[in-house]
Parts: sequence; C-alpha cells; structure tokens
Amino acid sequence: MHLLPDGTLATLEALDAVAVRTVRAGLLLPWANVAVETELPRLGLRHTIFHHARLVPASRATAIDASFWHGLREASARALDSLSHVPLDTVMLACTSAGFTGGPPLPSGTVTAFDALLRALTEAAVTRMVLATPYPRPVTEAEAEAFTEAGMEVLAHASMGLTDGYPDVTPDQVLALVERLPQAALDAAGAIVLSCTGWHTLSVIAELERRFGKPVLSSNLAMALLAARIPAGVGP
Repeated sequence: MHLLPDGTLATLEALDAVAVRTVRAGLLLPWANVAVETELPRLGLRHTIFHHARLVPASRATAIDASFWHGLREASARALDSLSHVPLDTVMLACTSAGFTGGPPLPSGTVTAFDALLRALTEAAVTRMVLATPYPRPVTEAEAEAFTEAGMEVLAHASMGLTDGYPDVTPDQVLALVERLPQAALDAAGAIVLSCTGWHTLSVIAELERRFGKPVLSSNLAMALLAARIPAGVGP
C-alpha cells in the first residue's frame, strides 16, 4: 500500500485495519530513549505488538558519538537474547543514527530505524526529500549522504546541533526547524523526513502535512509502518 492522500498516519491506520494476523516486533532500544515507548502506543495499532529490550553501550554514554553508536550495536546480540522466548516477526534497532554511522555488525535480520525510513520512502515511491534532525550538522550531513547513496535525492537538510537531550525538543521547535528549510526544496520534495527516534515528533506530523501538502515520515512512524506491512508480505 502506497501512502494515502490523507497522510502517513492514515496509511498506517489502513494497514492495521486490513491486517489478518498479529505481528510481534522486537525493538532494541537505546537505554536513554523515552520517545519510542511514548509514541508507538499512541499510534493505536491493534495488530502490532512491540517488545522492548534496552541497549546499554559499554561507554554508558547518552550523547551521540562513535562510542555510543558502536556500543549500541555491540550490545544488540545480548539484548536480542533477552527476547529469545518471544516469537518475533522482525527485529529493529530503534536508533536512526546507528544505522548510517558504521560499526560492529548487527544480529542477522536486524534492521535499523534508518532502514525503516528508506523502506517507507520506497513504498511511497518517493525519490526526492528534505531532511530535518536534532543532530549536529556533521551527523545530519552523514545521513544525507547515506540517503543519497541509497538512491534518494536530498534537496535540503536542517539540524538543531544537539548531541543529547532529544526528548526535551518541543513541537514548536520541530515546526520551526522544518520552516528553516528552503521553500523551493520543500515545494520540490516528495516527502519531509524527521529523523531520530529520540525526539517527539508524532504530534506535529499532521500539522506539517497540512502546511506543506506532502507526506511526513518520522523514524518512529517508519518503524511502525515497517511492522504493519509484514502481514501483507512487504516487511523483512
């Protein structure tokens, strides 16, 4: 199912409505992330269950850097083992930036939130996008490059320059960040991407779609869409 004209949240609701079985998704969650467990239940999915396992990097850091990203990836196998008695249909590393910054290999079959964003864009037949993140500019630039390498055209990007404290970003700050993007890029883009599982963006998705007349995809919404598509044979 491509994205419906009335938005990404409506598309997710429609996928859930036609599901013929329950999907169990394992989420390997950065230990300081509170946004994922806040936002996913608010989506109201009836046929998707998310099972969480916390990832504690060896550095015990919460600010994003190489030790944080690599530590999450190194901790993934042990965290997944804690879910070994749960019959999972998919496993996701619920961190976007760990998906494009390299590091140790993930357990076989594990996808990242960055992978989920790519799949959501592909399902929507979007090839041109704009990107907004809370990350430092170099991390945002690395993500834009990763999208480009995957075949997307990133027309513009904007970032808040934060290494930590993502749950404290307010809806007004998210809206203001997107408003900073060049109008020409917003007009030409097929979608607006709000990258990062750690900030709260669910409350602004419908407003942004209303303002700009195009789909808005967040990392958390993309993970939900990936899981909801599995009964239709579109997921991993």
